[in-house]
Amino acid sequence: MQSFRIIHPSMGLRPFVRYYWTMRVQEAGIVTQRTLPTGCVSLFFHRGERLLTSNLDSLHPRSFICGQQTVFTDVCSTGNLEMIVVVFQPHTAKLFFKHPISLFHNINISVDEIEDKELTDLANRIEDTDNHTECISLIENYLYQKITAETSFHIYRLSKVIQQINSTPLILSKKLSDIACLSEKQFFRVFSDNVGISPKDFIRIIRLQRALYSLQNSPETNWAQLAYECGFTDQSHMIKEFKQHFGCTPKVFIKSWPPMSDYFSF
Repeated sequence: MQSFRIIHPSMGLRPFVRYYWTMRVQEAGIVTQRTLPTGCVSLFFHRGERLLTSNLDSLHPRSFICGQQTVFTDVCSTGNLEMIVVVFQPHTAKLFFKHPISLFHNINISVDEIEDKELTDLANRIEDTDNHTECISLIENYLYQKITAETSFHIYRLSKVIQQINSTPLILSKKLSDIACLSEKQFFRVFSDNVGISPKDFIRIIRLQRALYSLQNSPETNWAQLAYECGFTDQSHMIKEFKQHFGCTPKVFIKSWPPMSDYFSF
């Protein structure tokens, strides 16, 4: 038995949080899934058995921050799984965790390592609370407290940059510094600290998310047309990016996994 639910944040948190998702899985056998770079940082709370990252042979921490990923990982579970996850807007996670988000690149950081007493207390309360609705309420109270205590004048300018990347498939990272009203050097530092990866790497991930979204909605799309519409220089460029970040060519990928992306849905 499996159940999956997406929950929208309260209005005051929507500029900072894309959504929450909850999942329960009760399966007798091994359940495997390939996780892909999404362009967002997430906060995970395990309430059942923990997932195993099979290609790294390591269990997920009980509660952890998943930083920006630029490579795929394969995860599997062998027991009852229950998770609650916070998905942040691409540029807002630093508001809540204080540290430069680039420190979390391609790794899962246990909540215990963050040295944030309020976050540790939240993780313990999530584990002891049965009702998912109550868990979301606890999470939102924590997030509101962090927003009140921390401000960043970079949020607005980075929001404009992210909007431009989302609306313009073919864009060069060096042009984005003008939108942010920063020098190229300043922009690179601010973007990496807040988003977690370089502007160039983020653009590459969003191109791939756009390709997944297109394949999800129009599976019969011509490959050359798909590459052009998603901002790749040509079809071979798209294939190379799929191999590097998703672990296989587009054709192999869609035969193995259904193409799914919600990046452009929220």
